[in-house]
Amino acid sequence: MSFFKKIFNKSTDEQRKLNSPSDLTINDIIVLSDSFGLPENLRAQQFQVTAVNTYEFETNNQTEWVLKNSQNDQLYLTLDIDDEVYLKFSLEIEEDDVESLFDLDDFSLIFDEESFEGDQPAILTRQQDSETTNQWSSEQYKQGIFAQVGFFHRKDSRNETLSAYEGKDAGEQFELYQLLDSDESRGIDVEVWSDGDTDVFLTLYRPLTDIVDMYPGS
Repeated sequence: MSFFKKIFNKSTDEQRKLNSPSDLTINDIIVLSDSFGLPENLRAQQFQVTAVNTYEFETNNQTEWVLKNSQNDQLYLTLDIDDEVYLKFSLEIEEDDVESLFDLDDFSLIFDEESFEGDQPAILTRQQDSETTNQWSSEQYKQGIFAQVGFFHRKDSRNETLSAYEGKDAGEQFELYQLLDSDESRGIDVEVWSDGDTDVFLTLYRPLTDIVDMYPGS
């Protein structure tokens, strides 16, 4: 029996239709294509939405869907909306993965304000993949965003107004540093939190057609 059949009852939720990834909510299932453009750990996989969060920036809000498969692998999905809409998959990596991928002196330049403002943004060149980053990384990246302030909300805000400053629902402040490869199909997001914690993600931009099916959860 497939993963999604175990966790939802289609007959009890037939009236709810999923027409777009933007409709996804907790317990919904997505099925990814078997495209060789996807890393092997995404190819033809089924993922369940386990949480819905929100990134709040000055000019826009981004919904984040936390995804897990039957092996408990976790990744994150947002929608990159420009002239077209793309799926943006994010994989969090550990310090050892960063040390394998890049020269750490080069990596530290991501946080060098003088270099960025002096039209010398950080350039990262891949050294060697780890088992985790294989098929996720690109040969070279160039920095495009420096210390963009955002607020992270552990809630689905699609139908409500956010506040960064009020009560228990206040957002967690962070700074975003972002790099992209030459064709902007892969990237690196670095989130630095107010307590100094730093999260590093490899990102992958893919067409909407890589989601070949969606099922409402129970």
